[in-house]
Amino acid sequence: MSIDVFERRESAVRTYCRHFPKVFSHAHGTQLWDEDGNRYLDFLSGAGVLNYGHANPRIVRRLLEYLQRNGLIHSLDLHTTAKRAFLEKFEEIVLIPRGLDYRVQFTGPTGTNAVEAAIKLARKVTGRTNLIAFTNGFHGMSLGALAATGSRFKRAGAGVPLTNVSRLPFDNYLDAPFDSAALLDRMLDDAGGGIDPPCAILLETIQAEGGLNVATAAWLRRVAEIAKAHGALLILDEIQTGCGRTGPFFSFERAGLKPDLVCVSKSISGIGLPMSIVLIRPDLDRWEPGEHNGTFRGNNLAFVGAEAALSLWQDARFLESAATASRLLREGLGNIARRCAGEVRGDGLLLGLTWKSPSIAPAVSAAAFRRGLIVETCGAQSQVLKLLPPLTVSREELQQGLDILMASAVETIANQQPDRSATAAAAS
Repeated sequence: MSIDVFERRESAVRTYCRHFPKVFSHAHGTQLWDEDGNRYLDFLSGAGVLNYGHANPRIVRRLLEYLQRNGLIHSLDLHTTAKRAFLEKFEEIVLIPRGLDYRVQFTGPTGTNAVEAAIKLARKVTGRTNLIAFTNGFHGMSLGALAATGSRFKRAGAGVPLTNVSRLPFDNYLDAPFDSAALLDRMLDDAGGGIDPPCAILLETIQAEGGLNVATAAWLRRVAEIAKAHGALLILDEIQTGCGRTGPFFSFERAGLKPDLVCVSKSISGIGLPMSIVLIRPDLDRWEPGEHNGTFRGNNLAFVGAEAALSLWQDARFLESAATASRLLREGLGNIARRCAGEVRGDGLLLGLTWKSPSIAPAVSAAAFRRGLIVETCGAQSQVLKLLPPLTVSREELQQGLDILMASAVETIANQQPDRSATAAAAS
């Protein structure tokens, strides 16, 4: 197995391949194989892109049929049969049953494109420039989204000042009884609070990259009320938490919210094809034709994949299996946490473990990879082990992964304990 060409030609910016230094050749479901034939369980899932697993057969079959009949692949924003089928299915399966009335804007291919479009539209509609964002939020790497991102490391890469964003504490950022929603409301009410009237409040219900910080439903509802009271739009970033990752199709459903704008990407195409959309309350859809666009907003293969993926939400077995996997994963992580002095974070199949020492999670990830499990870390110090198994993961695969994690955590904790004999000798 040679990685010479990657070292020789690929940019130093690459990250995941440094943690998982193998050359992978094929994949199916929850499993990946490298070119030497070694098998790995994939609990990374393309950082949440592959909610339905690698090469999901239902989606692959639809893509192959579409290609074999010479279906359009790229179409800018022309009307196509593939786009129509996706919009009709999305309306039928997602919007109407939830009482959601949104226009769909197709943006550039990645999540940050959706965030940029949502912020831009909020500024156009309100005539304001300031945006409210939160500690440990992550919204993308382009300049507007990066300005709303909390990570000092990622923000430093911009090379220019990142402005027009006011940042406040996320829910439970500080210990109880501190109420960050009350602080936000007070600062916006107070003419001396130092915050310009915002165009929007942008947040994730669960800060996936920020460390699996979960906002309570009560806090989310309060922030929504504050946004409305102060004439600001509520933008929900569902890029990693959406498409069933936390249980319901949208993570904001548990709080009963109806955001003004919703950013969706990652798993919306169902199989890893680039696709990103913004859901817009109809009265806010005030774009002029061509005022915002993107060359790859017409990825018809992604539309085909997305329509096929949405049909899974009509399959009771799929829904029951995903719910069972979520329960079993939380129970298994709870066992590991109790044995290894950790803490479980997250919701649905967006779960993780963290420990008092920030060095433990990266070490557990490395130990798990040596045993055949791919699992990443998150948080400002990579202090949280983040698990993103496909919603289609089997019970057997889930148990195999949990067994590997238990062994890896036990090994890591043991290795991090001081050598008692050396300590005793030093004391004497």
